[in-house]
Parts: sequence; structure tokens; C-alpha cells
Amino acid sequence: MRESLDAKKRRAGLILKNLERAYPGATIALHFSTPLELLVATILAAQCTDERVNMVTPALFQKYRTAEAYARADPATLENEIRSTGFYRAKARSIIGMAKALVERHGGEVPRRRDELTRLPGVGLKTANVVRGNAFGEPAIAVDTHVLRVTKRLALATADDPDRVHDQLAEALPRPKWTRACHLTQAHGRRTCTARNPGCPVCPVRALCPWPGKTRA
Repeated sequence: MRESLDAKKRRAGLILKNLERAYPGATIALHFSTPLELLVATILAAQCTDERVNMVTPALFQKYRTAEAYARADPATLENEIRSTGFYRAKARSIIGMAKALVERHGGEVPRRRDELTRLPGVGLKTANVVRGNAFGEPAIAVDTHVLRVTKRLALATADDPDRVHDQLAEALPRPKWTRACHLTQAHGRRTCTARNPGCPVCPVRALCPWPGKTRA
């Protein structure tokens, strides 16, 4: 029998309560102190681990303190500085293009609105919502690989496209907890509900999970 939206919302609320008990310290893994730093770090995090990005960004943030500084950056130099994050040429183009757009359209400041963020070069829905949720404290759902995998296994979402998953989660999760839900599902995805050999026997939401592929002890 197909689960109604109301039933899914109730189950989602219980899932979040259990995850909160299991991972009370869950938070964003990227290190930053300003919206601009988080925007750059999130661009770098595409197809790269947060740990690697956090190794690269301290020197980067020390050198490039404003959008104007990134906009004036020499592409070859920036490419070399971010090389270890992978896809460094495309990422350098995105960062410089994003910074130029910030200077031209927003006086060098990172905007809060999702539509303004997603109009920046290299900034998609996930990146925009990472910034909105973590730098500005706005309710925002950022669908990364962990959120995608965990919420599909929990049947809170069914789509394969991250933007569609975003919309499905927006229906199922309470809006005030959107950002927190991402932190919790990311922590769960890293520690328990891993891509391979998930720890289903010790999962804090096992009883609420309909995934048929559960592992055994």
C-alpha cells in the first residue's frame, strides 16, 4: 500500500528525532567563516571530499579575502592552488566567474536569495542551498550524495535527479528543520548508512526504514 503524504511526514518526524539522538553534533563538514568562503568551498567540494577541500581552503582564504580578489585572480595561479580538489580548471573558471558576477551585480556581497545565487556562474541549487542554510541560517535542503542515498533508502524521496529529490523532501520534511535534516542525514550517511555495507543492524532508524536491501549482522 502506498504511503500517504501525511504518513510520510509523521515518519519523517520520527526519523529526524532518532537521528538527532544518534548524531547530536552533526553539522556541516566544510570549514568557513563568511558566506563567500562557504560559497568557494562548496564549489571546490564538487566531486571532492570535504576533508580535501578543508586542506586547501585555509591558504586560499588567507590570500583571497574578497570577491574582488577572486575576480582579479590569475586563472593559472588559481588552478594550481586548487589542483588537488580535482576538475581544477572548471572550478577556477566557476570561482572567478562567480566572483566577477558578485562584484558586478551585488557589490561584492553574497546574496541571500536562492534565485540570485543560482544565477551566479558555477552555482547550482545544491550549492545555493548549502550557503543559504549554513551561512545565512535560512531553511534550505542541499541534496548531496549522502542526502540522496539516505533519503531514497528511507523512502522519503524516490527520484534520481537531485533537484527532484529536493522537491520531494521539501514536501515531506518540516520547513524549519530543512537545514538540520541535511546535517543529520549526511552524518548518518557517513557513519552508518554508507554506500557499501551499510550498518543496518545498528541503524538508529532501522525500524522506520523500508529499504529491502538491509544488511545483517
